[in-house]
Amino acid sequence: MSKRSDIIDGNRAVTEKYGLVYTELLGWIDLGHAQGNDIRHLFSQISQGEASGEEYYTIRYSQGMTGLLRQIRVGSVLTWQIRSGRDYFERQRIALAMMMAVTHQFESFQASFPNKLVTDSGFSGEDLVSNLLGFYRVISNYDPLLMLRPVSKEDALARWDYYGKIGNWKNKKFQPLLFPDPKKSIHRQPFLGELPEFMKRVVPYNNFFSDDVIRSGENDKKFMVLGAGSNRMGL
Repeated sequence: MSKRSDIIDGNRAVTEKYGLVYTELLGWIDLGHAQGNDIRHLFSQISQGEASGEEYYTIRYSQGMTGLLRQIRVGSVLTWQIRSGRDYFERQRIALAMMMAVTHQFESFQASFPNKLVTDSGFSGEDLVSNLLGFYRVISNYDPLLMLRPVSKEDALARWDYYGKIGNWKNKKFQPLLFPDPKKSIHRQPFLGELPEFMKRVVPYNNFFSDDVIRSGENDKKFMVLGAGSNRMGL
């Protein structure tokens, strides 16, 4: 759940692991979501599976949150069977598809009753694009965050104070929710923008009619107690 106190200056966006920044091209970004550690772990699973020599290998991806004094974690999990022999680009497509599917499941869980009574995190305007940015930060040869034109802390605070907290603005799409500068724009209404071109390079895998990817863990998408922990992403 993003707070006003999480906002940091845009020139720290690349070096900080946590915090909230506003960017001209992608809107609000939660740097915790955008680290990409979950994606690195997912690619590591795929690489190990490809090297295993097995015809099929199993990969598991999850997202979760901690509650009850940080003693219990609940979340969403998918487990897929992958046929060995996937090339580098197809591995990217598979990882992206898993991340997108679990993100929607987990955000729906947070937005459901009774969770929505205690948190505004479900489909909060920054969540989906931040997760997607984390994916592209992992697969890129450079950190693309500065290309998104992060603004100063003063300008970010001005947007927060004018439009209200980002948790009040919901976004169920992997598209940026943009908030015009209230000091400069005549039309002061949030709107869905377009992703920058570098964030359109990978198309999520969808060829589930073949036997190359078998969604064997569809039952895992039910939310479950996963044990104690502290990280929101990549359980």
